[in-house]
Amino acid sequence: MPLCKTAIALPADLLAEIDRAARARHESRNRFVTRVLEAAVRARRDADVTRRLNELLADPDLSQEQLGTAAELDAAGTDWSDERW
Repeated sequence: MPLCKTAIALPADLLAEIDRAARARHESRNRFVTRVLEAAVRARRDADVTRRLNELLADPDLSQEQLGTAAELDAAGTDWSDERW
């Protein structure tokens, strides 16, 4: 994946904390900031998906349909109670 450069202004104390955290993980500042931003974007996307699912499942008719389907799938599933590890 091609990289794009950007410039941002950060308070000096925050940049110092970023550098300390990156060093503690044996990462470059770039890798650390990239990883943190990826996690933030993923968390927002996950929160959006959860919100949408909650909105869908708030519909009582849909909720009952989902419960019925889940019960059917559970009943048709494999009995794993005799599995040995």
